[in-house]
Amino acid sequence: MTPFGERVRSLRDAKGVTLKQMATDLSISSAYLSALEHGKRGQPSPQLVRQICAYFGIIWDEAEELERLADLSHPRVTVDTAGLTAKATELANRLSERIADLDEERIAALLAILDAAPPPKLNGRRRVAARRR
Repeated sequence: MTPFGERVRSLRDAKGVTLKQMATDLSISSAYLSALEHGKRGQPSPQLVRQICAYFGIIWDEAEELERLADLSHPRVTVDTAGLTAKATELANRLSERIADLDEERIAALLAILDAAPPPKLNGRRRVAARRR
């Protein structure tokens, strides 16, 4: 499951809407919506995110948060460490090897470390971003 899929499912459950009904209302297939929720499809289009926001009456900060979750929900991510240190490359590779074996507590701890780090620098050095396959 992706962060976006988890949030959409939560919104559906709170509203008491079935996956099939939501898909029909949005004019998309229930198979596609299910695949989005379960992380078996890539990121939703910005247009679909806006449709989902309108469907649930989400505005302002909540809408921005759903857009952010959509951006963080690509199930296949490649990290470009070219030009970074050997330790950064090691970290990326070790994380890719072990992520499937990490429990939720350890994942939360790693996310807390990232959240506490200073924001990325954009002063002359290119921002290293995850690339999607």
